[in-house]
Amino acid sequence: MLLRNNGNGGHIELREESRLAPDELWAGGPSGSRPEEQTRRQTDEASFAKQLTQTLNKMKLDGEFNKLVLVADPQTLGQMRPILHKTVEAALISSLAKDLTNHSFDEIAKAIG
Repeated sequence: MLLRNNGNGGHIELREESRLAPDELWAGGPSGSRPEEQTRRQTDEASFAKQLTQTLNKMKLDGEFNKLVLVADPQTLGQMRPILHKTVEAALISSLAKDLTNHSFDEIAKAIG
């Protein structure tokens, strides 16, 4: 889920920008094939992390955001960091290695605030 902060000053007011859905995870791992030592789920998660990172990279290059707070579970965050474009890295003001799936916007705002 991509959220945008509409708050002013130090006030965080999140609204949903878009929801990303994994695309063709069955086609193989993030490098195009699934390593034998990985489970299907691990490969799917790595593929989705790559797709999410590519989306953020494109959004930044298209000028869709200036600053970014990145929140993801520790494993996903670790998979994303090495492939973030340098402009995304420069826009990154904070990152939080925490799974906030199924949390309310208020709970997410509190966690990143």
